[in-house]
Amino acid sequence: METKEAIISNYNHSITITERKNLLITGVKKIENFDSEEFLLETVMGFLVVKGEDLELVKLDTLAGNVSIKGLIKGFSYMDDNKKTKDNNSVFNRLFK
Repeated sequence: METKEAIISNYNHSITITERKNLLITGVKKIENFDSEEFLLETVMGFLVVKGEDLELVKLDTLAGNVSIKGLIKGFSYMDDNKKTKDNNSVFNRLFK
């Protein structure tokens, strides 16, 4: 029998937004942190940040890797691991080497 991690990593990742009020995300490994203005999710495609107002967790299906969020969706973005590399190459870091 496959472990839960192995099952979730086989899922596809998708995001469905309906009228900026409802958000369905598939391929979620776990929810790292959330409040009424921001959700931080670990997905099979990397970390995803969802921002908005009055955000609420409607449904969490850990076996299928699905998360449903409601509220006013203002935006979402993926966090790149390359961000640390970019910060190390900033102008100030290069000047003060």
